[in-house]
Amino acid sequence: MRPLHARGRAGRGRSRRAVVVGRRKREGVRSASSCRSGRRDRQMSETWTHLDALEAESIYILREVAAQFRNPVLLYSIGKDSSCLVHLARKAFYPGPIPFPLLHVDTGYKFKEMLQFRDEFTKSIGARLIVHRNEEAIAEGAHPLKLGVARCCGKLKTAALLQALEHYGFDAAIGGARRDEERSRAKERVFSFRDAFGQWDPRSQRAELWNLYNGEIAEGESMRVFPLSNWTERDVWQYIRREKIPIVPLYYARERQVVFRGGNWIPIDSPADVQKGEDPVTRWVRFRTLGCMPCTGAVLSTATTIDDIVVEAGAATRSERETRVIDHGANTMEDKKREGYF
Repeated sequence: MRPLHARGRAGRGRSRRAVVVGRRKREGVRSASSCRSGRRDRQMSETWTHLDALEAESIYILREVAAQFRNPVLLYSIGKDSSCLVHLARKAFYPGPIPFPLLHVDTGYKFKEMLQFRDEFTKSIGARLIVHRNEEAIAEGAHPLKLGVARCCGKLKTAALLQALEHYGFDAAIGGARRDEERSRAKERVFSFRDAFGQWDPRSQRAELWNLYNGEIAEGESMRVFPLSNWTERDVWQYIRREKIPIVPLYYARERQVVFRGGNWIPIDSPADVQKGEDPVTRWVRFRTLGCMPCTGAVLSTATTIDDIVVEAGAATRSERETRVIDHGANTMEDKKREGYF
C-alpha cells in the first residue's frame, strides 16, 4: 500500500491526512491511521483471552452496581468465588478504594482457617468488613445435627443475611454465584430482583438484552447481583492462578481426619463431631467449596498446588455444590432463594 495526499491547491489551507489506496479494488481508499489502528486491533485480539473477556464483563457489572445503587454491599463468604470478586472490585475502582463494604454472615460453624484468613486478608487490603450473626439463633443452640440442615441454614444464613441487609439498609448485595453450579442458578439473572421481603420470584426477573441491566427498585426492594454468572469453576481457578489471588489453605489437599457421612467426607475437628457408629479415618482430601464445617464435604485429592487444582477442575464432571449437604434435593436451592437466601 502507498500513502497519498488528496489533491489540493498548493499553498492553500491545511495539509490533509494521508490516505492509503489498497492494492486490490475491493480494499478501497482509507486513512493511513485506520490501517495502524487495524493492526493494533488484530494484535490485541490475538492476545485477548477468555479470562480477559470475563474479567472485563465482571468489572463492567461492578461499576454498574456502584453507579445505579445508593448503598451496595459485597457478600464475602471467604471462598474462592468471593475472593475473585474482591480482587475484581479492587481492579474496577483502582486506584481508589472499594466503594462498598464487605459483609460476612458468620454462622458460628465456619472453619477456623476461614476466619483467620478473613481477618488477615481484609486488614491487608484496607477493606471495610461487616460481620453479622443471628445471635438469637446461636444463643438457642442452633446446630445442623440438632435442627436438621435446612432449618439450621434458614436461621443462621437466610435469616441472618436478611437481618443484615435490613439493618444496614443495603439495596444491592453482590454475590459470587455462578450459573454452572446448580440448575436454579443457571436461570438466574445477573441483576436478580428481590421483593420487599428479600424473596426471589422467577416471574419477576427482568430481561437483560445486550448486557443492559435495569437496577430500578422501589422502597424496600433490593437487588442481588452476580458478576461471575458466566464463569465456570475452572475459569475461577485459572483466574486465581493468573492473578495470584490469595485463598484459604483448605482448598489445598493434605491429610485430614474425616468420616464418611451421607455420601460425603465430613471433616472432624473434635470427638464431639463424631456420631454414633462412625469411625474417623485419615485421608488425603481438599475442599472444592467452603461453608459450615458440619455441612461441607471434602473430596479425595492430592492437589497441593494451584496448577493441580486447575487440572482437577477441568476434569470434574460433577458440580462442587454436591459436596454441600444442604444443597441435596431437587428444589433445595430454589426453595432457599425464594426464602431470601443468596
